[in-house]
Amino acid sequence: MQAAVCYEFGKPLVVEEIDIDSPQRGEVKVRTVATAICHSDIHLLRGDWGGTVPVVAGHESAGIVEAVGEDVTLAKPGDHVVVSLLRSCGRCYYCMTGSPHTCEGDFPLAKGTQSRLHNGRGESLRHGIACAAFADYMIVDQSQVVKVPDELPLDRAALLACGVITGLGAVTNTAKVPPRSSVVVIGAGGVGLNAVQGAVLSGAHPVIAMDLLDSKLAAASIFGATHTLNAGRADAAEAVREWTWGRGADYVFVTVGSTAAIAQGLTLLRREGTLVVVGIPEHTATVALPAAHTVWNQWRILGSSMGSTRLQVDVPRLVQLYQQGRLKLDELITARYPLDQINQAIADVEAGKALRNVITFA
Repeated sequence: MQAAVCYEFGKPLVVEEIDIDSPQRGEVKVRTVATAICHSDIHLLRGDWGGTVPVVAGHESAGIVEAVGEDVTLAKPGDHVVVSLLRSCGRCYYCMTGSPHTCEGDFPLAKGTQSRLHNGRGESLRHGIACAAFADYMIVDQSQVVKVPDELPLDRAALLACGVITGLGAVTNTAKVPPRSSVVVIGAGGVGLNAVQGAVLSGAHPVIAMDLLDSKLAAASIFGATHTLNAGRADAAEAVREWTWGRGADYVFVTVGSTAAIAQGLTLLRREGTLVVVGIPEHTATVALPAAHTVWNQWRILGSSMGSTRLQVDVPRLVQLYQQGRLKLDELITARYPLDQINQAIADVEAGKALRNVITFA
């Protein structure tokens, strides 16, 4: 028996004992060492995305491979691995054309139509966000794991599973920001700070971070922002024009799930500028598009899902950057909690008190 956090919408998170099956063909069983709390987990737990319950959430994780199923070639027992929600079949149109993060392969385990988890009453537990990482053990497809050096602390490695690749990858992979571009990042949370890091690594200047909390703007300066702006106390469009030679920004990254922020982002662009939507609003939300201005100004609007990440390529590169002192991971972790304190860890995230809180497992 192992422990996991099981959740039914509208009820407190409860730690209970679960059974976990052996990995099947192509699957990997990982002993969880650390799982960070992402806002996507909170959306799932609050019922914003619907789905079936009970569910085990958690998807930004790292651990040690315990066992592998048949035909597994990407991991072996004892490997230290990052575990991500991204999975790829390697054979579909998107995998074959260089976009494995949009794989259209069939993964029943990840989709929740199958489960390897059961509670003490024998009920099947849904794998939340393809991982079910708020648990002592996970079973995932082998394409979801990336081996990392044993010396890399696994609480830092966990951050590479989602928050870092989503923010940084939006800049370097989706938008491919060239050097000397002016960049605005709306939202200085965990994803936003990594968009700031991506802009710095791309050679952008200026790099402008916007938020409503001064504490997060202070963090953005540590992560490389050249300018910070509290959008609740200043005219954002005027300030951005002042810092971008009167033109507006080349790129604006909206890293919060807010339609108001998306609309505001358009007002910060120069002509021929690019708006990149990274944060995920409620799934039914819409934004009014100033269509004529979009045409006249030749704006580009891009969506960025998971930083357009190629997991087996990008994670090793980010590990190298961290080892070289060029990528900040330690500074992203606000606090660490055991599994039985997960309710407090989530409450602190929702209160804006944390960049990334991490659940650690014995």
